[in-house]
Amino acid sequence: MAAPGGSGYRPYMPAAYLPAPATPLWQLGPIEIRGYALCMVAAVLAGLWLTDWRYRRAGGRPGVVLRVATVAVPAALIGARAYTVLTGYHHYFGHGRDWTGVLRIWQGGLGSVGAFAVGGVAALIYCRHAGVRPGRLALAGAPALALAEAIAVWGNWFGQTFYGQPSTLPWSVDISPQHRAAGYQAFATFQPVFAYESVADLLIAIGIGYAIRRYSLTGDRALALLAVCYAAVRFCAEALRIDYSPRLFGLRTDQVAMLVVLAAAGTYLAARRGARRTAQPGRSDTTAGPAVRAR
Repeated sequence: MAAPGGSGYRPYMPAAYLPAPATPLWQLGPIEIRGYALCMVAAVLAGLWLTDWRYRRAGGRPGVVLRVATVAVPAALIGARAYTVLTGYHHYFGHGRDWTGVLRIWQGGLGSVGAFAVGGVAALIYCRHAGVRPGRLALAGAPALALAEAIAVWGNWFGQTFYGQPSTLPWSVDISPQHRAAGYQAFATFQPVFAYESVADLLIAIGIGYAIRRYSLTGDRALALLAVCYAAVRFCAEALRIDYSPRLFGLRTDQVAMLVVLAAAGTYLAARRGARRTAQPGRSDTTAGPAVRAR
């Protein structure tokens, strides 16, 4: 094999690996359809479907989840972008950078933490205004949020991001030369960190669904448990990445953010330890007016 950078050089390719996507976008007439955006849409639809199914199965009224989503989803989109810009500002600001990239969300860069935080606050405000019990909605949505993240993270495959050290394992992912991290041009396949997180998120969804039934969790505790689990998984995933990131206290900025989430959610869980749901037969949510009080 020729030396890196030499004429005709080809990095070693293992016999089996996850190939790079043939194309990150498709042209449908004047419309560009991007793989990253498709993953985001699929994640939202799957999350809403599971939330609605769990909500109605628990006695909630049809249509409530969709109405809450009309407020929560746009807010989550704004929060997701804001989080990415704040933790990865070097991509958008500074010498040689184009700050208008902040607005090009179709190119990727939507942080789940910002989506969960801002979307959750928007959902809570709507619930209190419309007379919907947010606790019941949180119980339905906690596993669904983990499922949505498990799907959304595959957008990184189309974007050729979120990968780790070079690898020749059968499940390694092929990264195109233009997307390889500085200093790693001599390698072709890398650890698919996005796939690892996807599997972990699916396990979180299953585990939280079980914990809700087994321990009669309240909605706030279910969301706090989700935050603890997700922050722990994402902290480890960020530690595996090899692309550049600003550092705080020797850690990637995303890792610092995960530690803050982990500490806050863990403290809340400890403070609310022992809180359990109480059955309320005959009560069902509605959005007909303020007569039904939020809880």
